[in-house]
Amino acid sequence: MKVAYVDTSCLVAIAFGEKGSRDLARKLQGFDRLLSSNLLEAELSAALAREEADADPGGLLSNLDWLFPDRPLTSEYSRVLAAGYVRGADLWHLACALYVAPKPEELYFLTLDKRQQKIAESIGFRG
Repeated sequence: MKVAYVDTSCLVAIAFGEKGSRDLARKLQGFDRLLSSNLLEAELSAALAREEADADPGGLLSNLDWLFPDRPLTSEYSRVLAAGYVRGADLWHLACALYVAPKPEELYFLTLDKRQQKIAESIGFRG
């Protein structure tokens, strides 16, 4: 089974039709399962509101399975930060991905944020 964790940057690009977004949308369709933290919903909704976009986030979110960690992510935060600094939201997404895939080589981490991608790859996530 081909599974990916999706960062907000991917769905924002698709929502606004940014360059390469069609290829990205096709790439997402190639996975059996897409995961994300519900922080993605808040970040996407905020981006749409900021740009006064009429897009319905529900359609973009319909193929995602949501992660709801049931414990502190202290060990995952430490593991991410040992690989390098990322901002809080990026740290949360990476930690949630580690929560669901303690062996990161078993999961794709999809993001358009170059810094976050670099850290994800150094941890062992597939890109």
